[in-house]
Amino acid sequence: MLDGINEKCAVAGIHGNEEAAKLVYLALHALQHRGQEAAGISAADGKTIRTIKDRGLVLNVFDEKNLETLKGSSAIGHTHYSTSGSDSIIEAQPVFARYDLGEMAIVQNGSLTNAKEVRDNLIKIGSIFQTFMDTENLIHLIAKSKKHRLLSRIKDALDKTEGAYALIFLSRSKMFAARDRYGLKPLSLGKLKNGGYIVASESCAFDLVGAKFIRDVAPGELLIFEGTKEPKSIQLFEPNPKHCVFEYVYFARPDSFTFGQNVYTTRKNMGKELARIAPIDADMVVPVPDSGVAAAIGYAEASGIPFEMAIIRNHYIGRTFIEPTQAMRDLKVKMKLSPMSEFIKGKKLVVIDDSIVRGTTSKRIVRMLKEAGAAEVHMRISSPPTTDPCYYGVDTPSKKNLIAANMTNDEICKFIEADSLAFLDADSLLRSVNSTGDNYCTACFTGKYII
Repeated sequence: MLDGINEKCAVAGIHGNEEAAKLVYLALHALQHRGQEAAGISAADGKTIRTIKDRGLVLNVFDEKNLETLKGSSAIGHTHYSTSGSDSIIEAQPVFARYDLGEMAIVQNGSLTNAKEVRDNLIKIGSIFQTFMDTENLIHLIAKSKKHRLLSRIKDALDKTEGAYALIFLSRSKMFAARDRYGLKPLSLGKLKNGGYIVASESCAFDLVGAKFIRDVAPGELLIFEGTKEPKSIQLFEPNPKHCVFEYVYFARPDSFTFGQNVYTTRKNMGKELARIAPIDADMVVPVPDSGVAAAIGYAEASGIPFEMAIIRNHYIGRTFIEPTQAMRDLKVKMKLSPMSEFIKGKKLVVIDDSIVRGTTSKRIVRMLKEAGAAEVHMRISSPPTTDPCYYGVDTPSKKNLIAANMTNDEICKFIEADSLAFLDADSLLRSVNSTGDNYCTACFTGKYII
């Protein structure tokens, strides 16, 4: 999926290790798939908090020299994806501020659904905002709280906010991690082999820094990290799990352990379910790389049709800033994806991808494969039709730009020029993730919003 949905960011925090900032840097590398436009790290040494953030990939923002300035045994980091037209450096995190209790930095994955109401009330009582980030609301709520301790102020601030979030707060000597009551956004806890703890959006970050996965931070839970103690847990809100099922479909890295399950396994399950409900006579199963690979393996296993990597992805092509004419959009797909013409010529292909959002990329892929000589191209999608936008921290097109909200299956099939098209249905998706449906948010497929 190249033109569709983007997770806005990822968060990571390390406490109790003198190499905290460097370890956060490595964790952000593992989480780079969740945001590629800006990155930042704040580190605390007990006396002050230092922050470095800028546009670009983690590798571009940080080097050995500036990482050396981020001293301390606690650090938090963030990778950011901005929506079109926004200024990445203005919206880059961590958000840092000085206030009456000292200094604080915050990183957030997600969205506060009552952010405008909270901001308007804060402005009425004199707050001055520098960004449109709802994370900045939390800084003001904490600064203006009448409570005397930071923990109490964080509780106070979260009592006044609603939404989907995974948050990490950093003071000069402590770190706090919190998750919304629904557990919409993933956040995992691990222990470092050489001392200290890590929290991160995905457990794939643990492998790179040498940490052992302990558990997910529970929905509605707040963890407090102080000194060399084990993290203290406080249940802020009654948990009501409604995990984002799209983490399994697309966002999470395949090697992550998310919401209690291995992501790669759930994607293979989706492919197996897809083969069961939408079989087709074909010569080979072909994934759209990299998003469709695991589901395609599952489809091939269940159907008995050979799996072949007949489309090769160029991993060294970044965003193009050429005038977005139709011809240049087509060229962009060709720059990223190359079909093996001699391999697919005259063959009937069942092509697996994770989703169709606007439909434009799928159309170019089908056309590209037919131009390369494929006799038939049958599209199979390992998630239900995306009919509704997300308001919980994911960048999705408006409903008018979601093809499945405006066309029937047959009309979409004709638009993308495929020989046939089938989507996974919602019940099959939930079976793939071993759920009856009560503990997952499926709003992007059903329009049933939980907040």
